[in-house]
Amino acid sequence: MIAGGQDQILSQGAQCPSPPVLRRRSMAAICALLCVASCSPGSDLPPLPDAAKGPYRLDAGDQVRVITFGEESLTGGFRISDSGTIAIPLLGPIPARGLTTAELETKIAGELKAKNLIKEPSVSVEIVNYRPIFVLGEINRPGQYPYQPGMTVLTAVAVAGGFTYRAVENYASILRTVRGRSVEGRVGRGAYVEPGDVITIFERRL
Repeated sequence: MIAGGQDQILSQGAQCPSPPVLRRRSMAAICALLCVASCSPGSDLPPLPDAAKGPYRLDAGDQVRVITFGEESLTGGFRISDSGTIAIPLLGPIPARGLTTAELETKIAGELKAKNLIKEPSVSVEIVNYRPIFVLGEINRPGQYPYQPGMTVLTAVAVAGGFTYRAVENYASILRTVRGRSVEGRVGRGAYVEPGDVITIFERRL
């Protein structure tokens, strides 16, 4: 009986993993966890480059008010078209995309002077409404929303009805036009939003 019991104990002991086997299993488990973390939606996106410093540059969808002092017919609100221009009476299409408000003022004044409409024009341009932002993904009301200066990803989500229960809440992606080309990157929830941004809130793995 004793010999048989010893054989049974030895047999059971032989089934226990050795320390090297346990280490390999632990490493495999850690690698699996890291793989799951690295495969989280949007986690492979690079950080979004910082926005260029300097005055705001106009683009399609922005609405401006042009004031030509002393000329009621040349004063009014204008939307920058998809082609990047504004249509001012007597002047026709004026390129506005990529210009600051100060540069657009100079552009309009130069056109008025070149066409002998006003000898010494005085023009002022101000932004009335910025082009909208778009909030997509795991939020309650995806869609297009007006941009307001100082908006962050979190405030944009709040405007769009808040996160769904499936949402990744600590980061998002932003698709932004930078110097004429689209760039997408990962941002934190406190990142500032710019006019025209497309924000995507990812679905977390349940």
